[in-house]
Amino acid sequence: MEGTSFLRNRYWVLRHGRSIPNERGLIVSSMENGTNPEFQLASEGVNQAEVAGKLFLKELETSSISIENVRICYSPFSRTSHTAKVVASVLNLPFQGPQCKMIEDLRERYFGPSYELKSHDKYAEIWDADEKDPFARPEGGESVKDVACRLARAMAAMESEFAGCAILVVSHGDTLQILQTILNAANQHKDSTYVELESRLEAVQVPPILSQHRKYALLTGELRKVI
Repeated sequence: MEGTSFLRNRYWVLRHGRSIPNERGLIVSSMENGTNPEFQLASEGVNQAEVAGKLFLKELETSSISIENVRICYSPFSRTSHTAKVVASVLNLPFQGPQCKMIEDLRERYFGPSYELKSHDKYAEIWDADEKDPFARPEGGESVKDVACRLARAMAAMESEFAGCAILVVSHGDTLQILQTILNAANQHKDSTYVELESRLEAVQVPPILSQHRKYALLTGELRKVI
């Protein structure tokens, strides 16, 4: 997705490092559980976040981007804020300063009460259903389409607030798969009818596109340049 001009900033995504829920094999997707400090990074995840921070620093240097132009936008969950904090430390950025921003719309996809705190093995069931119908919600939870809508809001907020920045989006597996799906599709969507970002991102939120989000899967602690 290099060379695009429909965004004012350049974006990288980072999935949180290996977390305590990952180690326990648990789905932790509600705000209440996700923001519990008990569910932050495991020690391996801290190491992954440090490695990702160093890799991001190298990419910034290669692209001649100064630290002053970096922004870290992250989900409010414990495992993502912990990851963002570690990366900020590697970059020597004050985590409480203006270059680091929590955005609630970047939170984990809520899979609903029937999956919450259940085994990771249940993900296969969810993704199978997503492929059949990305507009269908798990009972009490969010569909792929629901998450895509709030990610379009998050993108609009970042694009409105920042310009000419390198933005690191620290979030979750499903959230970042869906974000990459809509950005990739919007980048290929050359129809000039959709000039505004939100309209452009809305136009690509159709089942044939959203059902393919697993193509953009990330490992824990994996950094990827998006745009």
